[in-house]
Amino acid sequence: MERTKIKTVIVGGGFGGINVAQQLLKKSDNVDVTLVDRNNYNFFPPLLYQVATGFLDISNISYPYRRLFRDQPNFNFQMGELLSIQPEENKILLSTGEIHYDNLIIATGTTSNYFGMQNIERNALPMKTIDDAVALKNTLLQRLEDATLTKDEAERKRLTTIVVAGGGPTGVEVAGMLAELRQNIFKKDYPELAALPFDIYLIDGLPTLLTPMSKKSQEYTHKSLTAMGVNIKLNKKVVDFKNDRVSFDDGESIETKNLIWSAGVTSQRFEGMPAESYGRGNRLLVDAFNKVQGQGNIYAIGDNCLQTTDTAFPNGHPQVAQVAIQQGANLAQNIVATLKSGQQKPFTYHDKGSMAIIGRNKAVTDLPKPALHMNGFMAWLMWLFVHLISLVNFRNKLKTAYNWVAAYLTKDQHLRMIVKSNVKREQDVDYFM
Repeated sequence: MERTKIKTVIVGGGFGGINVAQQLLKKSDNVDVTLVDRNNYNFFPPLLYQVATGFLDISNISYPYRRLFRDQPNFNFQMGELLSIQPEENKILLSTGEIHYDNLIIATGTTSNYFGMQNIERNALPMKTIDDAVALKNTLLQRLEDATLTKDEAERKRLTTIVVAGGGPTGVEVAGMLAELRQNIFKKDYPELAALPFDIYLIDGLPTLLTPMSKKSQEYTHKSLTAMGVNIKLNKKVVDFKNDRVSFDDGESIETKNLIWSAGVTSQRFEGMPAESYGRGNRLLVDAFNKVQGQGNIYAIGDNCLQTTDTAFPNGHPQVAQVAIQQGANLAQNIVATLKSGQQKPFTYHDKGSMAIIGRNKAVTDLPKPALHMNGFMAWLMWLFVHLISLVNFRNKLKTAYNWVAAYLTKDQHLRMIVKSNVKREQDVDYFM
């Protein structure tokens, strides 16, 4: 008699969701996996900023789920957005229907946090999804085109001034890339604007850039970006953005039409989950095995969970890709172990270090064991290698490597097209971390 397969539903196809799906399908034939995502493709968030600045194409960092799992007979995919969870009935409601489950894994990641500032949410340019990256690229390129046409010098300056809010890795990488575009491309492509400064500001409310990283990394990053012409303003919080003016908590302001928002993230709450299941940042509270507190068969992994049982991280893990990947692998192992009446293993995070790229031949890397800091060309090569091998398949790796080599040799790229769409941008919830 054929054994009934355990139906595991995974919501969110990012680092955590993809990894737990792959590991479950690899380790057991008695698990039926259904992956749910609002998009039909996986993408690689650390390289979104290169799509947004025209150095990579969408296809370089994304891949369809159905193609990725084509050879897995126990895999199903359903495109849809999670609307509510009904634990008492073991089912979820999607924008495209409903699904019953034996185990539910929530891996929906985070969304941009605007801290209740509606003007910023309405007017700023986020960068959490592929749609956001394309919209950002279109907007910046269109504003450069507008700047070539206007006769108003003040308007021209507002169109070509860019403010990046958030001094974490994303903000640093965006500011660095924009500085290189200004130096190598903008004034060549737009000779009408050659006399303009193309001011780039990087803003953060904390006293340093890259706060989680080492002091050496912070100092090298600050020095490098300053040398590249980025105006860095620290201990300064953005509080409003309206009428083409970014306002700060100290009363200062910058006139611009371009505010790129990378200043914070928050998780999403789902109807049907009790309020006591959530901790700070709307992250689901989980035990040492990533089971949501108070639930028997609902799990959460990655950015949208808060786990305080790991002794090395009593306040929860950092919201980075490696946590999601490792939690996904550990959870898959535990689910398979329960099928075999084996012992589950509590999750322990193995920190592999952190890195950020600043610009051409410039990056910083901190390795925990042994404690090691690297910067400059070698750190830059390490960043390129790690991100290249982390892409989901060989095709993506090959295309991205080709684009990087071409861009490095020519200091240029050919992907600066304005591609307009009539599709309204949805809320920037990210199901990929």
